[in-house]
Amino acid sequence: MRLIRPILISLRPRQWTKNFFIFPALLFSKNLFLPELLLTALSAFLIFCFLSGSVYLFNDLIDRKEDLRHPEKAKRPIAAGTLSVGAARGAMILIATASLGASLLINSEFAGVVFAFFLIQLTYSLWLKQIVLLDIFSIAAGFFLRVFAGAEAIRVPISSWLLLCAIFLSLFLALGKRRSEMVMLGNDAVGSRPVLTQYNLVFVDQMVSVATAGTVLSYSLYTLSPETVEKFHSKNLWLTIPIVLYGIFRYLFLIYQRGDGGSPEKILLSDNPLILSIGLYLLVVVYILYL
Repeated sequence: MRLIRPILISLRPRQWTKNFFIFPALLFSKNLFLPELLLTALSAFLIFCFLSGSVYLFNDLIDRKEDLRHPEKAKRPIAAGTLSVGAARGAMILIATASLGASLLINSEFAGVVFAFFLIQLTYSLWLKQIVLLDIFSIAAGFFLRVFAGAEAIRVPISSWLLLCAIFLSLFLALGKRRSEMVMLGNDAVGSRPVLTQYNLVFVDQMVSVATAGTVLSYSLYTLSPETVEKFHSKNLWLTIPIVLYGIFRYLFLIYQRGDGGSPEKILLSDNPLILSIGLYLLVVVYILYL
């Protein structure tokens, strides 16, 4: 019983907010209120929660020495010594195996995306996080594959514009995370995350600009495309563009003015204006698409 608390902490429940990327396919396929598909999407969400948690355990196991040099990561149970290496390894194997097995119960296509997600995350922990640019694309892939998995779980096609938007938004969040780490760690970056020495703020800011523009343009084109208008029998989805712009600008404000962004999940749980903008966006989308 004494192991349960440190294991749960190591699964990082706060970061499970990333798994809400499962639900756009359900929302934009107009199936949000169908109980069977909603239950399937919730099952997919829980699978990603525990599978990503097992990856966090794996990452903490191989990074425990480097985490000791980080002001926040040093408090993680494995680095702090409150969770033994053996117990963490056993929990990681058990949770990962159960999650991968559960994905097969939904359907084989969804399971394929889940396995791809798991392999990319393990590869990132072992190797890709040390390679400039590939580390960012690996983080972004985690977000994008969640969106794709959500569509496969309920077996619905998803707009290519929406997938493109998911790619740019994923890069936007990954770059914001990297920038915040660079600012926070400063000269200690070499010991905690050596790949950060291959970046500088000007270069990262340029990439943030590209990802921001790509996110806004691809989402705007999605709302205005004839395919979308025909599918939803409404031209009004473009009305959500100002809300999306506010949310992105608010996130940029938190990154550049307040030094946040290192933990997207923390921002989503703590910044009231951003929470309200997301809530308003969902209400407007549901009204336009369903009512």
